[in-house]
Amino acid sequence: MPQHVLVGTRASALALTQTGHVVDALAALGRGDLTLETVRVRTDGDRLTGSLQSLGGTGVFVAALRDALLDGRCDVAVHSLKDLPTGDPDGLVLGAVPPREDPSDALCARDGLTLDRLPTGARVGTGSPRRAAQLLAVRPDLTVVDIRGNVDTRLGRVAGSATGPGDLDAVVLARAGLARLGRLEAVTQEFTPDVMAPAPGQGALAVEVRSDLPADAPLARALRLLDHRPTRLAVVAERALLGRLEAGCAAPIGADAHLAGDGRTLRLDAVIVRPDGGAILRRGRTIALGADGVADAHRLGTELAEILLDAGAADLAFLGAAR
Repeated sequence: MPQHVLVGTRASALALTQTGHVVDALAALGRGDLTLETVRVRTDGDRLTGSLQSLGGTGVFVAALRDALLDGRCDVAVHSLKDLPTGDPDGLVLGAVPPREDPSDALCARDGLTLDRLPTGARVGTGSPRRAAQLLAVRPDLTVVDIRGNVDTRLGRVAGSATGPGDLDAVVLARAGLARLGRLEAVTQEFTPDVMAPAPGQGALAVEVRSDLPADAPLARALRLLDHRPTRLAVVAERALLGRLEAGCAAPIGADAHLAGDGRTLRLDAVIVRPDGGAILRRGRTIALGADGVADAHRLGTELAEILLDAGAADLAFLGAAR
């Protein structure tokens, strides 16, 4: 008899779309040994209002799903990986990291405008201190407006929209979410990392399961096939950097890791920006991968964090880590 798997997800359009991709992939990889059912879980991030920083960061989107996983209301939880706190929760493991979407940030502006063509004092919406700081580093004249809501709500705030108030000149969103929702037509500029470095883990999904899942269970076998080594190594390095800096989503930190084409080296670049955009610190590092690539990726992240701390990162961005 096939193993029946309950897959937990938030109920937003983007979360359901992302979870649908995971469900479809697991069904195909399970080769008839799995049946899957989606379970919607309401999180504090969906229920509460206010900025993400005031609510405690993107971890507010994770706790309820993890509770549902631990108490058996679901067998798998699908998250946007950038929402996961860097600490490992008791009783849970990261069962798979599927192939990553492009992690870039994207500008969605009125009248097809790009960042350099926005008028002086233009109002640009984002709920991310990282995006806000990097916007101000390039265009200190901008008025950055803190916003919340799903993708359609945010796009509806751009002037000229027929579905919202149109009180902003532009918003900045993750390209990955727009791609998954089929909304790339709204993009007027895709940012390169030298202009806006993405959040650690951005564009990747995290598939969490209970740590007592038997290794020979059909779900465990499907998860091993779903796991994408280049993506896992990249996000391990990015999250190790974030963890050593003792920073969460409220910190203006960007990170971007890439596995070389030969699969033997991993490169990590990071940027830390003063919240007002007035100062920027950039550093990068490459590591050769040995037999345990995950351990090497973690070491790369912590070593680059040490380099950043030596260069004054904690004072620049008010991080928990200190020298």
